[in-house]
Amino acid sequence: MAATDIARQVGEGCRTVPLAGHVGFDSLPDQLVNKSVSQGFCFNILCVGETGLGKSTLMDTLFNTKFEGEPATHTQPGVQLRSNTYDLQESNVGLKLTIVSTVGFGDQINKEDSYKPIVEFIDAQFEAYLQEELKIRRVLHTYHDSRIHACLYFIAPTGHSLKSLDLVTMKKLDSKVNIIPIIAKSDAISKSELTKFKIKITSELVSNGVQIYQFPTDDESVAEINGTMNAHLPFAVIGSTEELKIGNKMMKARQYPWGTVQVENEAHCDFVKLREMLIRVNMDDLREQTHSRHYELYRRCKLEEMGFKDTDPDSKPFSLQETYEAKRNEFLGELQKKEEEMRQMFVQRVKEKEAELKEAEKELHEKFDRLKKLHQDEKKKLEDKKKSLDDEVNAFKQRKTAAELLQSQGSQAGGSQTLKRDKEKKNNPWLCTE
Repeated sequence: MAATDIARQVGEGCRTVPLAGHVGFDSLPDQLVNKSVSQGFCFNILCVGETGLGKSTLMDTLFNTKFEGEPATHTQPGVQLRSNTYDLQESNVGLKLTIVSTVGFGDQINKEDSYKPIVEFIDAQFEAYLQEELKIRRVLHTYHDSRIHACLYFIAPTGHSLKSLDLVTMKKLDSKVNIIPIIAKSDAISKSELTKFKIKITSELVSNGVQIYQFPTDDESVAEINGTMNAHLPFAVIGSTEELKIGNKMMKARQYPWGTVQVENEAHCDFVKLREMLIRVNMDDLREQTHSRHYELYRRCKLEEMGFKDTDPDSKPFSLQETYEAKRNEFLGELQKKEEEMRQMFVQRVKEKEAELKEAEKELHEKFDRLKKLHQDEKKKLEDKKKSLDDEVNAFKQRKTAAELLQSQGSQAGGSQTLKRDKEKKNNPWLCTE
């Protein structure tokens, strides 16, 4: 019998029995609280919005401190994400807070791909957590969870409608992170314009299918306040780290020539509502939604891409070992198929190369024969020319010898006649007188 079948039968056969006395496991919630407090908590906020909307100031105001950071400029070539982690302590509770801010968002002329670095960053945090989960030796209790728990999307207080950049970006992010839209610097528009602006934003989000984070109403202890606050979204907020004396109290506010805007006055803005919902009431739900909804969606898609499934084609449950074996066999089959294709390709290429070499060898032989024949013809011509020259030389030599012989004979004949005349003169003196 499979382990899953046994577990199912145990769950179905569970029954409730009374206790005869106090056992002590009612202290389990206290144990969990003590353990959680000793380990501390982590919370990661992503601030998305154009440069100059007061993202850093609002974070300083929310956590009542001054976070270190360099001011962003409007000259960034692309969208960058700047992450900073801080250790905060309140009473005996420690919080590791990570604030991720978009630098250069909306500053480019071409804003078509402005959302991509944000999506890639969120996916990278999911991937890092998944890789830690898949390790043989996991240390999740000490692992710094960098997954984004809340995305505060800062909307410019135009008073008209959402920009196309805002709609596209929130649509790309709504399945990956808990989006809480807020109207930044809401003191820039009047109360009546702000009310109409909120209605317009909500209408555009619904018509474009953008899913923003809804405060949970399934818990009776917070159902009423969360239900009321859902109707106030998006929150219109103001941030300020400057404290002014109002009455007898020092309060965070912004001073203008026409008056003072108090950050924590709910008649002036929704800052208190945002702080209540984000930190004091729903921080744990944001963490839980990130893990159980957004991360699980990423994990499921990633594992399905890797070939892991919950059921086989017959709708029977798969164990991890069976899934691994099936994937391994599939991989080995693909490997053998690729190996066979590569072998056939290699044989084909060898044959093609052999044919090319044979053709080249044939051409070389034909060229060699042509050159050999040409050489023989040239050699024959040279031999014939040489023979002709030799014949001419021999003929010339013969003519020269004959000429020399004739000349020699002529010289001898002339000498004989001279001797004969001298002798005749000597024998006949009268010839001399004459």
